[in-house]
Amino acid sequence: QLVASQSGSQQTDFYCNAKALTPEERARHTQLTAKLLKNRKAIVETPKGYEFQYEPSTMTLAQLADWAVDESKCCPFFDFHIDLEREGKLLCLRLTGPEGIKAFIRSEFWVPAK
Repeated sequence: QLVASQSGSQQTDFYCNAKALTPEERARHTQLTAKLLKNRKAIVETPKGYEFQYEPSTMTLAQLADWAVDESKCCPFFDFHIDLEREGKLLCLRLTGPEGIKAFIRSEFWVPAK
């Protein structure tokens, strides 16, 4: 899959390597992605990407870490940031990356338009 984003005269291409995961890893990753999308408590736009917020009762730190490890194999252009905040009551996954990454995140992670 290729998603190209153009910013001014500079074009950035993001390539997802769907073959980077074994069939078993892909199945697990698909399940975790569905859970990740379903259980978002909030979506916060940041200067360099987006942060997805979760309640630890619906998504665990281990699940987010497993998802990030697999996602980094097929989409190495992402920078992943996982935080446990508010005395363990808020779990955050922030995705950032190079110029143009926000459009890719909006498309791939169903971020609603403002």
